[in-house]
Amino acid sequence: MSQIKHFHFIGICGTAMGSAAAAFRQLGHKITGSDNAVYPPMSTMLESHGIEIASGYKAENLPEDADMYVVGNAVSRGNPEVEALLERKLPYTSLPELLKWEVMQGKRNFVVSGTHGKTTTTSILTWLLEHAGKNPGYLIGGVPDNFDVGARYSDSECFVIEGDEYDTAFFDKRSKFLHYLPEAVIVNNIEFDHADIFDTLDDILLTFSRLLRVVPRNGKVFLNGDEANCRKLMEACPAPAVTVGTGEDCEVRLRVTSAAPEHTDFELNGVAFRLPMVGEFNARNAAMAICVARFAGLSDDEIRAALLEFRGVKRRQTERGQVHGITIIDDFGHHPTAIRETLRGLRQKYPQSRLWALFEPRSNTSRRNTLQGELIEALKEADGSIIAAVNMPEKVPAGQLLDVDAVAAAVSASGRPSYHERNVDAIIERLKPLAKEGDVVIVFSNGGFEGIHGKLMERL
Repeated sequence: MSQIKHFHFIGICGTAMGSAAAAFRQLGHKITGSDNAVYPPMSTMLESHGIEIASGYKAENLPEDADMYVVGNAVSRGNPEVEALLERKLPYTSLPELLKWEVMQGKRNFVVSGTHGKTTTTSILTWLLEHAGKNPGYLIGGVPDNFDVGARYSDSECFVIEGDEYDTAFFDKRSKFLHYLPEAVIVNNIEFDHADIFDTLDDILLTFSRLLRVVPRNGKVFLNGDEANCRKLMEACPAPAVTVGTGEDCEVRLRVTSAAPEHTDFELNGVAFRLPMVGEFNARNAAMAICVARFAGLSDDEIRAALLEFRGVKRRQTERGQVHGITIIDDFGHHPTAIRETLRGLRQKYPQSRLWALFEPRSNTSRRNTLQGELIEALKEADGSIIAAVNMPEKVPAGQLLDVDAVAAAVSASGRPSYHERNVDAIIERLKPLAKEGDVVIVFSNGGFEGIHGKLMERL
C-alpha cells in the first residue's frame, strides 16, 4: 500500500465507487468526491466515514491538491469535472486501475465473474476466508449480511473481488475485470447482457477469453461445465481449468441432495455441504466459492462450518416485511435468467404460496427487446406478474424498445395472468384486489423502483 494520499472520486455514490472510497478512507487516505445522486444510504455511509461529498458536478469541486482523480464509469465527456480535469491536465485514473496499483499488487486475487451470481458468489467466498481467519480484502458489488460494508483492504495475502465485464471508464473501454491481476477466476455463466456496450454474444465471449489469458500457469480457472459458452473458453485458456456443474463429465460434480424452505443440501464429488439459501442456482454459486476456498488452502471442515453461518446479501431474495399475511420480497434481478432462477428458488422457500412478480425494466438490456422472449418465459414461473413501464424509454435506440404489452399478453396466454401498468400507483391498485393472505410478492428491479416496497407495505 502506498503512502497517505488524497483521492478525489468523480461519481463517488456508485455502489463500487462508494464502497472503495470508504475502504481507502479507513486506511487513512484523504477522500473527497462528488456526484449528482447524493442520497441515502450511500451518502450517509460516506459521511459516516468523514468523507466530504459535493452534490452536483461542477469544475470548482475539483480540489487543487489531490494526488489522483478517480473517474467513475458512469461519468462521460461533457461532465463539467471531466472537462476541467482534462483542461487542467490533472492526473486521473479509473477505479479498476486504482485498485490494481494501490491494493492488488502482490496479492492472491480471486476474481468472480459471469453474467449472474457474481455478488452472491463473491460474498460466500469472502465469508469462507473470513471465517477461517484469513482476514481477506474484498470489493463486492453489494453489501453481504455477514459484513458491515461492501469493501475492505487488509494486509491479508487474499483479495476477493467481483469481476464485472462492463467497461472501465469513458477513456478505457476494456472490461473492468481485465485489471484485476487474477490468480484464480470463477466463470459462473455467460449470457448476452449489457446491450449498450456489447453487440453480440461473441463480443462477450471475447472479453472473457481475455480475462482467462492473464491467469498465471500456477493459478486456476473454475468454469460452469454445464454451459457451452463457458466450455468454449477452455480451448484458449493457458492456466489449468476445472469444470464445475451437474453434468456427468464435470470434474467437480454438483448434486443437490435435498431442498428445504430454509436451506439446500448438496454434494461436490460426494462431499456433503449445507447452504442456508434456497435454489439450485445458489448451490451452484456456493460450489464455485468452495472450489476457490479449497484452492486458497481451506479444508472442507472449515468450509462446511462457515457455510452454515452465511447470511446472504442485501437485495437478493430479501424479505422486507409482511402485511395482512402477504410477504414482500426485494430482489435485484433484472436479467430474465436471474428472474427465472429466483422464482424457482422462492418456490422452494414458499411451497404453498402464490408468487406475484413485479418487474421494472430498468437496466440497459431489460429495456430492450433483445431478450423479450426469455423474459416471457421467466415471468411464466410466477403465478401472476405486473410489469412497469420501461424506464427512460427515450434512451433506447429506435426499434429496440421492449414491448411490455406484448410480454404481458404472451404470459397471460400461458394461463398466468400478467399486466402492464404505467406507474407504481397503478401497479399497487392492480395488485390490491388480487393478492391474498399467504401470497408472496417479489419486486424485481436494479434500481429504487420509486420506493414501491414501502408503498406496498402501506397500501396493501
